[in-house]
Amino acid sequence: MTAVRVRLFGPAREAAGTRLEVFEGTTVGEIVAAAVDRYGPQFAALLPACRIWLNGEPVDERCAVAADDELAVLPPVSGGAS
Repeated sequence: MTAVRVRLFGPAREAAGTRLEVFEGTTVGEIVAAAVDRYGPQFAALLPACRIWLNGEPVDERCAVAADDELAVLPPVSGGAS
């Protein structure tokens, strides 16, 4: 198992109650599953609309993680001029 920092933004951060946490796993999917176990159904409900990035690059759940990687859970962004 590898320790990976997970940074949470926007509604994902609010649902989890934290900005940064460390999880162990060997793939992005395992890390996300561990976060769902810890943060519960409200957090899980947000994930389908979020992007998951590893070290600044978009990834899917099958991607392997390495020691000291950083995973980010990014909610959809809205805004702009009205």
